[in-house]
Amino acid sequence: MKYLHTMVRVENVDASMRFYCDALGLREVRRHESEAGRFTLIYLAAPGDDDAQVELTYNWPDADGKGEAYTGGRNFGHLAYAVDDIYAACQKLADHGVTINRPPRDGRMAFVRSPDGISVELLQHGPALAPAEPWASMPNTGSW
Repeated sequence: MKYLHTMVRVENVDASMRFYCDALGLREVRRHESEAGRFTLIYLAAPGDDDAQVELTYNWPDADGKGEAYTGGRNFGHLAYAVDDIYAACQKLADHGVTINRPPRDGRMAFVRSPDGISVELLQHGPALAPAEPWASMPNTGSW
C-alpha cells in the first residue's frame, strides 16, 4: 500500500493557490480540468516530496453561476491509497466487517469509510483489473 493524496474541496482556486503555494510553500505538481464533469483537480506537493500530495478539488459553479458552499467538513474529501490488487484489498476489508460503499466494479476504484466516517479511496496500482464478480454487479451502499 502506498499513500497517494488527501483531497480538499475549495471554493476559490486563486485564494487557495495563494494559501497553499504562496504562503505554505507547496508547489503545483499537475492539474486536470474536466469540462464534462465541471471540476478542476490541482495536485500540490511540498518541494522534494512529490509522493505526498494534496488534491484541491474545485467544483465549477452551476449554470446560474452559483458555486457550492462547504460546511460541516464537506470540504474534506477523502484519503487515497494505491493497492496492488483492489479485489483482494476489498475482500480483506469486507472480511473485517467493513462495508464497501463503492465497490470496484471497474477493477480500478473503490470507496470505504472509517469508523469515524472518513471516506477512503482505494485505487488499483497500474492498469485496472478485468471486471469480476461479486464486485462487478455489486451496488453502491450509503455515501462515499
